[in-house]
Amino acid sequence: MQDPKLTNMISADSHITEPPTCYIDNIEKKYKDIAPRTAIGNDGSEVYVIDGMPGSIPVSIIAAAGVDPKEMNKDGTMFSDLHKGGWDGKARLADQDRDGVIGEIIYPSVGMVLCNHDDADYKQACFQAYNRWLSEEFCAAAPDRLFGVGQTAIRSVEEGIKDMEKMKEMGFKGVMMPGNPATEFDYDDPRFDPFWKAAQELEMPLSFHILTSKSDGNTMAKAKGGSNFQGHDRSKYGGDHLLHSIQNIIMMFIYGHVFERNPDLKIVSVEADAGWVPHYIHRLNRTYKRHRFWTKLKEMNRMPGEYFRDNVYVTFQDDPMAFHTNGIADPRRIMWANDFPHSDATWPWSQDMLAEHTKGASEEEVRWIVHDNCAELYNLPTRPSATRLAAD
Repeated sequence: MQDPKLTNMISADSHITEPPTCYIDNIEKKYKDIAPRTAIGNDGSEVYVIDGMPGSIPVSIIAAAGVDPKEMNKDGTMFSDLHKGGWDGKARLADQDRDGVIGEIIYPSVGMVLCNHDDADYKQACFQAYNRWLSEEFCAAAPDRLFGVGQTAIRSVEEGIKDMEKMKEMGFKGVMMPGNPATEFDYDDPRFDPFWKAAQELEMPLSFHILTSKSDGNTMAKAKGGSNFQGHDRSKYGGDHLLHSIQNIIMMFIYGHVFERNPDLKIVSVEADAGWVPHYIHRLNRTYKRHRFWTKLKEMNRMPGEYFRDNVYVTFQDDPMAFHTNGIADPRRIMWANDFPHSDATWPWSQDMLAEHTKGASEEEVRWIVHDNCAELYNLPTRPSATRLAAD
């Protein structure tokens, strides 16, 4: 029997598995011959290769939801072996129903790795191709249950605004930002303020996902081995280092006075979990109180932690501490996600996991985290039960 607290769940971070022709069929002609595509790797498995980037991305890791950990990245895995719901919007509805989910915020897979491509023009062409496929093919199959976020390379502030306006027209609910812009200046520069203003006016939340910053390296492409961009391969110990790049982005927005200049701006830390937030808020406040003078931090109108609580949303999959933040983190800024169909996904046992993790949490708090926060942030429509929609 389903826990009554866990009805109408929305995943704030789910993914697609880009089909082999996603980029080839939709990219502008000059890049068609070098568009991201699949190939057969040395072990006989199908992999995604990206021109100009080292390594390859095993399709088996992109879509390993529900797979026994011992079987992940198995030799000989082909794209045809993967969850059909990863690239077929209609098939996705059955996957949602199985997990008790009525809607998902949709992110890319290969597109995450593309965020770190050195050629901004190539990256922008790939993102435009992906946006077209996501809007016209995948999300179009169920626009009231599949909610896309678009990608942009941020080659300039002006182009970024136009891209965001186009995404809004295409029906996307937000923007997935590369961890590093392709501009000569970083996100904390006041020259980015027109972009932040446009995001607020368009009501387009801005997401920063793990694996999309230069400091992350090409981690997904190293699943079969290889070294990262810095020449020191620490990925063999796992991916727990990935949340640091997200924390650094948040810190930049706070100490760089971005939120102070743009009080209604909303950014989302995606797939970096939530249990660390209370301690991080404490450290931000302590650093400001004890060390701002000798570190030359500019005076702020409010404490750093207040900006975090008001302007930053975080998503998590399997993180019981998300429900025990002791009032330091705002439960109205925490959103659950199933990460389907990736290897870290809680699908198809999300219901059982959350039933255990939410013991002791109030019904209101659980409802905020598994539904209301996401629905309100992205202005999602109120929908009837997923089961009836699938039957229709």
